[in-house]
Amino acid sequence: MLDENLPTFYIKPSSDNPSSSTIFLSENGSELQPEYTLRRPEPNLPASKNCYAVGLYDSYNPEVLFAEVLVRPEWQQPTLSAAEVRAQNGVPPPPVPIVPNAFTVQLYNPDQQVAVKQIASTWNSSAYWEFEMPQSTFRVPSASSLDRSRNDPAVSDITPKIAFKWKRDGKLTKDISCFLAGKSTDGRKNKEPDIVVAMFKGGNLTIYQPNMHRVDVEDVKGLEVILLLGATVIKDIFFNANREMFNISSPNVGPPATNTRRKNSAVIPGKPNSTPPLMSGAVMNSQPQRHNNIPASQIPPQPPRQQQQNSWPPPADPRTQWEIDAETERLKRIVQEEEKARERADREEQKRIKRMLEQEEREARRRDAEVTKETERLRKQYGVMAVDPGPRVQFAPSMPIRLQQSLPQYQSAPHSRPVPVPRPQSTPSGPPPALVNNGNGSGCVLLGAAASALRPHINSPYLQAHGKSTASSSGFFGLGGKKMQKKRSVFF
Repeated sequence: MLDENLPTFYIKPSSDNPSSSTIFLSENGSELQPEYTLRRPEPNLPASKNCYAVGLYDSYNPEVLFAEVLVRPEWQQPTLSAAEVRAQNGVPPPPVPIVPNAFTVQLYNPDQQVAVKQIASTWNSSAYWEFEMPQSTFRVPSASSLDRSRNDPAVSDITPKIAFKWKRDGKLTKDISCFLAGKSTDGRKNKEPDIVVAMFKGGNLTIYQPNMHRVDVEDVKGLEVILLLGATVIKDIFFNANREMFNISSPNVGPPATNTRRKNSAVIPGKPNSTPPLMSGAVMNSQPQRHNNIPASQIPPQPPRQQQQNSWPPPADPRTQWEIDAETERLKRIVQEEEKARERADREEQKRIKRMLEQEEREARRRDAEVTKETERLRKQYGVMAVDPGPRVQFAPSMPIRLQQSLPQYQSAPHSRPVPVPRPQSTPSGPPPALVNNGNGSGCVLLGAAASALRPHINSPYLQAHGKSTASSSGFFGLGGKKMQKKRSVFF
């Protein structure tokens, strides 16, 4: 602490909320009084992934947001060898975050953007961070409609700018000091040496009050807010840069939500002053804001803005895109493995069905062989000769049931060819052949001349009638003369 009479801001973390800190002010040896609240977003929120954000709120009214900073890291894709790419199954490595060389402080009421840029060190100078504040920020009260239609002096190019620089006190220390570097309208010949206006040591910011009267800035409150936020952001992202500071998830964690509202932290040229707060918790008043306490009756009506609704989602940053691609590749590999497993199961099922069919076929052949063997055994046992099946003959429809019941069965053994049954004659020529049971239950045997008469016709493929080959004469019509030759049937 340089002097207890100098205004000093003490940043103390909150015991209840680790993402919030209270800034106390002490001046002229007075007691610490809460002045601001430094608030960071919750790390588990999807919108806070892969970014650094901090906002400065009022300590008594937590809905009042003075300023905020949103920094997104730049990403660089590392180059790997072919062996390393194969080791990762063809998935590219995650992009490496790089701290940007600039960030933007967004002020509210009035809206203003102040860019803080890092200037790299050279062989004869160390690195520093510079920013500019407009000399005039507020409008001059005027009854002219032309004056009220102009833009605020803070965004005007003709407004003189006051330059400031943050410099490190040494190469091995993290303490920095802010210097007044001059005015944009001053030439090189009239340039004065840098003047110390603030010092940030040990997490406390001290305003060097004796030199503040030389700072020709209209918005002193805005300068105070920029000094607080600028020193905090420089200490966090440039001196303590790590994955936790930017809330970068590990590669094995699921992809975060792609809720990106700002592409980078650079100043957007030509952007209107009405910028909504970027951090969660900030409240915007629905009523139109008054410009520099000008009555609403004197503000000319402005045409309504036509907001273009974009149906496409905001583009994702490289890290989020890599996580999405990695998750897509993982799901593709899972689907491919499932398809391969399904095809493998189908092949196994086909092989099982094929083996089952082959086994059934072998079993059927074995049963047929057993039936044939048993048939041959029975044929040899009962003395029946094997019959050559010969050409296959298709028979006409079966005879009437009455005739089938009157005909005997001549099978002597199972699976043997039945003996052809003689066709009944028109006029019986003699007594029917005698049938004698053989006593073993296998059927009946023909005796006498009937059996000898049937033997020549066994090997014939056609059935022939016994007796005379001519048809008998019909006595119904009383026709005489030569008898007609009856045509033989190829079936009977």
